[in-house]
Amino acid sequence: MNIMVFDVPAEYGGAYSILKDFYDEVKTHRDEKINWIFVLSKPEFQETENIKILRFPWIKKSWGHRLFFDNFIAPSLISKYNINKVFSLQNLTIPRADIEQTIYIHQPLPFIEHKFTFSENKLFWMYQNLIGHKIFNSIKKANKVIVQTKWLKKACIEKVGVDGRKINIVSPEIRLDVKGSFSPNNKAFSTFFYPASALQYKNHRVIIEACKNLKQNDIKDYKVIFTVKGDENKHIETLYNEVKSASLPIEFIGSISREKVFSYYTQSVLIFPSYIETFGLPMLEAKLHGGIVLASDSPFSHEILDDYKNAYFFESFDSTRLAELMFNTMSGKINYIEIGELKDLNIYKKNSLLDHIIN
Repeated sequence: MNIMVFDVPAEYGGAYSILKDFYDEVKTHRDEKINWIFVLSKPEFQETENIKILRFPWIKKSWGHRLFFDNFIAPSLISKYNINKVFSLQNLTIPRADIEQTIYIHQPLPFIEHKFTFSENKLFWMYQNLIGHKIFNSIKKANKVIVQTKWLKKACIEKVGVDGRKINIVSPEIRLDVKGSFSPNNKAFSTFFYPASALQYKNHRVIIEACKNLKQNDIKDYKVIFTVKGDENKHIETLYNEVKSASLPIEFIGSISREKVFSYYTQSVLIFPSYIETFGLPMLEAKLHGGIVLASDSPFSHEILDDYKNAYFFESFDSTRLAELMFNTMSGKINYIEIGELKDLNIYKKNSLLDHIIN
């Protein structure tokens, strides 16, 4: 059997991690009856006796190159290599391919309630209004659909109207070496940590507005830590300048190691205001370290935190409520609950993605 895996968008970040994990799973499977052909853009993976790598780095030149590849090159590759099954890790089925196709949906933008305007963010608008329709059509056409979370499965069913039986949940594998736990002291209760990239929907803005609210009420003895430098893009630059102009107690420390992130979980309160996530990993990490989590009132947050007693929620854009939660945390009005042994917490374990493809 010949199986072709498509993932030309993946180059770095979470999408690359998903691709690399699946490649590693295939590499160790070693079923001589299956030949695998990975169709990629820039990533360089090792070929084996039953794994062939096809690279098309020119796809990254423009959207036009990508459209040409999707509509003409991809279908021709299926024919050329006599493919029996397709696994698409890029949210979309391959057009004009009359064979079994499984798609992996990990793009949440078309499924969220918040709608971006074209002037607000052109790329996000395009994902919601143009690419989103293609994703919906692909879900209808695919033989199988794989998602990471319950909330995304529910959203697929509601948005597309497909039979939920063809949608399988394969949670991401969480590899955590938890060596410490949250220290419930005054310093930790007055230190707030947000490990996030500079993307607009990570919603640093609501934390800044909450800090302005606290300043108006003469509340000063606390600090907030962002893992951005302040010069990543125009959006972050604007926020950085606002923080400095208002003399808010927010530090822009830039990217830090995973070990340092874990250290912060033991000595600070996690704020997670992002309103677009497939799987909000920092919330799970903070939970496993036993810390307090202040999170956006979103489906992905509730999926991770609803069974956790030290989690508190606020509407994603409600800076007044966030400021209230921050004050309650640092003033002791929020009662911290000891969680006991970390091993008793639910740790996500990945189901076999490979099994869903070959069976």
